[in-house]
Amino acid sequence: MTREPGAKGSLSHRMFVALVVACALVAVAVTAAASLIYQSAFLSDEHEQLASECRTIASLLDLAEDDATVLGELDMGDIRVTLVSPDGTVTYDSGADAVGLPNHADRPEVAAALAEGTGSSERSSDTVGYMSLYEAVRLESGEVVRLSVDRAGVVAFLFQDLAMLCGLAVLLVGASWVVSRRLSRRFVRPILEIDPASGDGVAPYEELDPLVSRLNEQHKELVQRMNAIQDAADMRRDFTANVTHELKTPIASIQGAAELIRDGIARPEDVQGFAGRIYKDAHRLSVLVSDILTLSRLDESERSGDREVFGTAERVDLLSVASDAVERLRGRAQRKYEVTISLSGVSTPIMGNARLLDELVSNLVENAIRYNHPGGRVFVWVLPQGGRPCLRVSDTGIGIPPEAQDKVFERFYRVDKGRSRDMGGTGLGLAIVKHAATYHGADIRLESKVDEGTTITVTFPKQ
Repeated sequence: MTREPGAKGSLSHRMFVALVVACALVAVAVTAAASLIYQSAFLSDEHEQLASECRTIASLLDLAEDDATVLGELDMGDIRVTLVSPDGTVTYDSGADAVGLPNHADRPEVAAALAEGTGSSERSSDTVGYMSLYEAVRLESGEVVRLSVDRAGVVAFLFQDLAMLCGLAVLLVGASWVVSRRLSRRFVRPILEIDPASGDGVAPYEELDPLVSRLNEQHKELVQRMNAIQDAADMRRDFTANVTHELKTPIASIQGAAELIRDGIARPEDVQGFAGRIYKDAHRLSVLVSDILTLSRLDESERSGDREVFGTAERVDLLSVASDAVERLRGRAQRKYEVTISLSGVSTPIMGNARLLDELVSNLVENAIRYNHPGGRVFVWVLPQGGRPCLRVSDTGIGIPPEAQDKVFERFYRVDKGRSRDMGGTGLGLAIVKHAATYHGADIRLESKVDEGTTITVTFPKQ
């Protein structure tokens, strides 16, 4: 049976109905069984008593000369006496005119008495709910004397005690109501004491174990989701604040330089320098916006589980991607930071997105260049390890303190904020590396010592 949405049922009411129905069924069954047993025993006793009386009358009639006269003088109470001749003709009946009675030769008790000497039977009485008991004995003369009496059957017995049965039913209903209220309170109280908000509820009954376990699991899931939502809200708030801060700095610089040029305050020889500043800050804004868009799409991919956000995956040679990134950055690294880059490895094809892989490698190499010492070196390796493609970027730079190593992949996090801003960058490089690695199902391992250098290893799944 399916319960309609919103429909509710009371446990105490259900227990009340169940107990009443159960008690009523038990009462009916017990009463019916008792009545049948009582009737069977009662009728058996009646048959024996009637048979005894029938034998006594038969003995009396065997000594008498006029059977009808003797029977007429007897006071048998509610017992009916019938005398039947050997051919079945009724010669005497204490309850009716014998002349008008039909032939009794086919009556079971008479037929049995004629054949065997005695006969017994019972049939439904003309009175509803009663049974007619018959006992017959064959006389020495060949005639049959039959005694019959009407006794109450099961239906009549029940109707006789109807008032008692109704009183018993009322008593059962009242007792069921009291018992159901006590039982429901006793059984329901432990259920009501279950606190679904605690997350560690204990089932008071074995049958409730699945329900309480599910409630505990749902509570834990809800807490985890709430924490995740809170973390996401905090991250969005921090991200918005950081983006606003990062955007305001180059915009203010661009506005200031442009205003000086517009108002003619800048000297002719300084205009080129101001234009260079505008270009540099505009480029920084462009890179920042590009990184923000990339992170946004990576977030969308992780949230939806859709790996088609950046297009269909294709077979990409990781060594070729690393080679392009190294060649693109080598000149600036040497010219601006006096850092040398070396690349070694073997061709390592993987399934992925070429643009994201290029961003991953470029950001790792740029960080290794930017936070290196003058005259330092950056080493890039592309090699399989344990059957898994592996990219490793190592530098001889300033290193990362142990307390900051877990935070460097966060957005806009900088170990040394002053030095980081002077060296450029958006503060999103390693965040993009982390999410790009996640997009490709790769693992990241960071090893670093202050003033000795940093090594970041990205290990991709088996292809």
